[in-house]
Amino acid sequence: MSVDTAPRPSGSAPAGTRTRRPRSGMVGSSQGSRWWLYVILAIALVAVIAPFVWMVLGSFKSEGELRQVPPTWLPEDASLNNYTQLFDKLNFGQFFTNSIVVAVVVTAGNLIFCSMLGYALAMLDFKGKRLIFVAVMTTLMIPGVVTFVPLFVLVANAGLIDTLPGLFLPYLVSPFGVFLMRQFILGLPKDLLDAGRVDGAGELRIFWGIILPLCGPALATLGILTFLGSWNNFLWPLVVAQTEDTYTLPVALALYAKGQNATDYGLLLAGATVVVIPILLVFLGFQRRVIEGIATTGIK
Repeated sequence: MSVDTAPRPSGSAPAGTRTRRPRSGMVGSSQGSRWWLYVILAIALVAVIAPFVWMVLGSFKSEGELRQVPPTWLPEDASLNNYTQLFDKLNFGQFFTNSIVVAVVVTAGNLIFCSMLGYALAMLDFKGKRLIFVAVMTTLMIPGVVTFVPLFVLVANAGLIDTLPGLFLPYLVSPFGVFLMRQFILGLPKDLLDAGRVDGAGELRIFWGIILPLCGPALATLGILTFLGSWNNFLWPLVVAQTEDTYTLPVALALYAKGQNATDYGLLLAGATVVVIPILLVFLGFQRRVIEGIATTGIK
């Protein structure tokens, strides 16, 4: 009886075992069976992008071309008349500055105060902690139109009507920002806080030196969402701002693009295009941080 002692090549399977070869058609069939998913995503992408493309192209059209039937996508005689009228007719610099000031102050206030309250609710133990968190969640579920009139009465009694502080002070803290920061800080290791306390650091120093630098993704997410909401806010500035000195861009466009008998759609589209540009720049600059913050906060 002979025994096979011939050496087997390295990487070969032992005798008596059956090797499985990948089927070449499996990968292609799985990709081919999901063609309908790519079609749906493509249709959704077109539905989202089409209004923005129409807005930008329409800003280069004349008023007659915008109103013609059937409408056209590409401008027949492209011109910059709408943009020229936008910068000449409106006090664009003043309105743009007001929008920037309000959006930046509101964003900075939310980043600081929401992270402070989120840190307290996540890491500190004190009486009434759960009650405060329940109050924050309750405020988060209340629609903004419910508190609109009481908020206006408070601002009016404080003498802040037709002032920039009246535009940004009521929005320096948001319940969504507090909840977002609390959820993110809950996932941070508490050993870092204990190490800071052992070294003699106070709570404020621990917050600024340890917690806040670790909250980059969450802060970027909160910052871009807050800036977007404040920059596009229309109803509150429309009610509080009563003169051109305190108008923001959305309010100015809505008031001056509407003529005596008809709306100047060319001017309105040109202004909307200018308003969208800062938002796109901010989002593109913090896109990676925003996606990371949303994913990380959702997991935690």
